[in-house]
Amino acid sequence: MSTYKRYHIETKPAPDLYPHPSRFRVRVKKHRLIGLLLKELVQYRGNMPVVLSRPCVYGVFSGPLGGLAPREHSCVGCLRCTTQYPDIVQIHPNPERAGLPGSDLGPDQVDTILYEARTGRVPVRGAGYRGMFGGPGWDGMWTDMSEIVRPTRDGIHGREFISTVMEIGEKPPYLAFDEEGRVSGSEPRVFAIQVPFLFDVPPPAVRSDALLHVTAEAARRIDSLAVVPFPLAAGLPESPEIVPLVRSEEDAALERMCWIPRMLLLEGWNRERYERIRGRFPESVVAVRVPAGTDVPEMVRAGARVLHLVADETARAGGRFFGDVILEIHRKLVLDGVREEVTLIGSGGIVLAEHVPKAIICGLDAVALEMAPMVALQARFRGPGRDPGAAAIRLPGLDHAWAVQRLVNLSASWRDQLLEILGAMGLREVRRLRGEVGRCMFQKELEREAFAGIEGYEG
Repeated sequence: MSTYKRYHIETKPAPDLYPHPSRFRVRVKKHRLIGLLLKELVQYRGNMPVVLSRPCVYGVFSGPLGGLAPREHSCVGCLRCTTQYPDIVQIHPNPERAGLPGSDLGPDQVDTILYEARTGRVPVRGAGYRGMFGGPGWDGMWTDMSEIVRPTRDGIHGREFISTVMEIGEKPPYLAFDEEGRVSGSEPRVFAIQVPFLFDVPPPAVRSDALLHVTAEAARRIDSLAVVPFPLAAGLPESPEIVPLVRSEEDAALERMCWIPRMLLLEGWNRERYERIRGRFPESVVAVRVPAGTDVPEMVRAGARVLHLVADETARAGGRFFGDVILEIHRKLVLDGVREEVTLIGSGGIVLAEHVPKAIICGLDAVALEMAPMVALQARFRGPGRDPGAAAIRLPGLDHAWAVQRLVNLSASWRDQLLEILGAMGLREVRRLRGEVGRCMFQKELEREAFAGIEGYEG
C-alpha cells in the first residue's frame, strides 16, 4: 500500500500584534464638517440617511462618529473626498509609515509581507497593480508569464502537481564501479528540502534562544533548514533541520557536538580547514559561507561543492547587483563543466516572494531568508541599515506558537506564488528553473535593444 502524501503547508490565521501605520492621514476640519451637516439638515428637511451619507466607498467615514473620527486604515488615497469637499477634507501621506531602513523594501512591500504572514495567502489587489513596471535590482527582471504554455497552470489549486523540491549537497560528475558492482569512487552526498528557501541566521541584534527555536520549528514544519550559530546549535537536541554555522575559532569546540548534523556551514573559506571538517563529519554535507564577490570557480576547483553566497541588504555584492553576480558565477561554472556538481545558496536583498524565482533564474539553487522573517515577526528597525553597529532591531515579545505560525504562513504564501510562476511558465519542477534565463526578460537588455543609437540614451 502506498504511503505517498502530497506535500502541503498547513496555514492558520496569525493576527498582527500591532498594525502597520496606515498609508494616509485623513485631516478633517471638524468645525466646517459640523457646519456642512447643519446646512444639509435644513436643506434636506431632517432626512438623516441623506445628511449622514458620506462620499467614501471604502468606509473611511463610516465609523460611529463619521468624519469626526475617520478610519484612516481604510483610506486608499482615491481623493474623492478632497475633490468633492476640498475645504473640509485633505489627504496626506503618513510620515510614520516606513519600510526597512537601508534596503529597497518600502512600506507597501512591508504590508505585503505582513499580509502573507498573517493569512498564508497570496496577496491579490483587485484594483490592479499601481506601482512601477521596472526599476533597479530585482525589479529590472520580468518573468515570462505567457498564457500559451500552461499545461500545469493549476498547481496552486492541487489539480496538477508542481514540485518545489530542491536538492542540496555534493554530486560527482559520474559514478565509478568496481568489478563486483560496488561504487569505487565518489558518491553523491545530497538531501532534499521541500521548498527552495531556508531560514538564515537572524541578525545579531535580535539573536536569541527563543528566536532560534522559532526558526528551527518553522523549518521543521515546512521541511526546510534553519541556520543556527554553533554555540546555540550544540545545545539543541538532534534535529535534521538545524544547520550549525561554525566560525574558525569554534572549530575546536566541534567535539562537543553530541549529534551529527545533516549539514554544516563554515564561515569563510580555508581549504585545509574545509578538508579537516569534512574528515571529521564524513556523514554531513559541509557548506561554505562567503561573500558573493568571492572567486567561486576557484573555490570549486579547490574542492568546495556547497556554497552560501552573501550579498548586502540592498542586493549588492562588490558594488554590483547580486543577480548579475550570480548569473556570472553560474555561467562560469557551466563553462567549466561543473555546474551540476555544485549547490549554490544565496542571501542578501531577497525580501519578497518574487525574488526567489528571479534568484533561481539567475543561477541559485536555493535562497536563505534573513530580513523577510524579521518583518513577518513585526520587528522594529531603527538606523540606516541592518548592520549591527549602525541599526537597532527590536522584536516584540515572541509567543512561540504565534511566531512559528507566522513564518509557516509566510512560507506557504511564497511557495504558492512560486507555483503560480512555475505554472505560468509550463514547468513541473523548480529545479528546471535554475539558470533558465530564457524564461526571463531583463529590462536593461530590452532597453538597450530598443533605444541603442538614439541620441540621449545612456545604456
